[in-house]
Amino acid sequence: MTRPLDGVLVADFSRVLAGPLCTMTLADLGATVVKVERPGAGDDTRSWGPPWSATSSTYFESVNRSKLSVALDLADEADLALARELARRADVVIENFKPGALARKGLGYEDVAAGNPGVVYCSITGFGGGAGADRLGYDFIVQALGGLMSITGDAGGEPTKAGVALVDVLTGKDATIGVLAALSARARTGAGCRVEVNLLSSLLGSLVNQAQGFLETGRAPGRMGNRHPSIAPYETLRCRDGLLAVACGNDGQFARLATVLGDPGLARDERFATNTARVGHRDELVAALEARLAAADAADWEARLTAAQVPAGRVGDIAEGFALAERLGLGPTVSPGPDHAPQVRHAVTYSADLVRPAGPPPPLGAHGSGIRAWLASGSASLSDLDPTSTGQVPS
Repeated sequence: MTRPLDGVLVADFSRVLAGPLCTMTLADLGATVVKVERPGAGDDTRSWGPPWSATSSTYFESVNRSKLSVALDLADEADLALARELARRADVVIENFKPGALARKGLGYEDVAAGNPGVVYCSITGFGGGAGADRLGYDFIVQALGGLMSITGDAGGEPTKAGVALVDVLTGKDATIGVLAALSARARTGAGCRVEVNLLSSLLGSLVNQAQGFLETGRAPGRMGNRHPSIAPYETLRCRDGLLAVACGNDGQFARLATVLGDPGLARDERFATNTARVGHRDELVAALEARLAAADAADWEARLTAAQVPAGRVGDIAEGFALAERLGLGPTVSPGPDHAPQVRHAVTYSADLVRPAGPPPPLGAHGSGIRAWLASGSASLSDLDPTSTGQVPS
């Protein structure tokens, strides 16, 4: 089966999360990804635990499947020469070094493009390559500086980060979009280009309605806990035994909610008849809804409301999220091979067979001898290197 990126060689000089997530997505779609790591230590995330896997950290393994690993010391002239040769042969180069760091080693965009004019060269930074170039880009810091923490958490509490490195994830997805767009343009024109993404821009782009509300009014929004600034009810509501998330995106859904709760008259009450009115009388609305929800447990209300086409669900943990996806037939995991834990599958489903079978995340330098031999030779193919294998491969 031919996959979209079969034959595309990616030189992955990135580490931690945003870059590796991008390159893993490209590997899922068939690209050959050569991950360049520091000898001895490797990607920073190899040491970010617990939890640990048999060979590394679960953090590292979450974004590094189906790749080839080679350890190259960029301070060593012989290894640097191999890195330059890898970039010269690559269709795509992805890096998240501090701006200017790779250029000083002859691995910047201009250096690589001079000998490889068709290259798609993607740089991932925290704050861009201009005035923000000297700032180190960590997800947590960007969540703080970019405003995400200011709208996350309870109204009376402290600003709170998201429960995952969300900005890194969003930036990795933006990088993937940029690389695929550049590859598509190259297929028409033959010319490569530089792609630049940064954590702050990806964060601001993800703020959507909150950002546009600020741009229209000049007023920065604040924290509202689980409430929505523009929709009601769109929050967690207390039932007899716990919390239920309810999201009524239109007046018809609210009318059905009121009917299921046994009080259809709520939808005709002038305080609650329209979304605008409900937002304006939110406290009264919540009091009325929770008084009725107290009659039964959250699971009971979830079943009844879901049957009535009202978006509602109990607040579950990650284990329950995977269990739900399994029950719905979404197949949320893939196996990267024997003796490896399942992994979250490529999130997109295609009618054609476009995603390669998952290979295991590589141990540090697992494919080093084969890659070094290939780079030192005139061979134009990496066909002997198998990302589904974690051992040394033939040169």
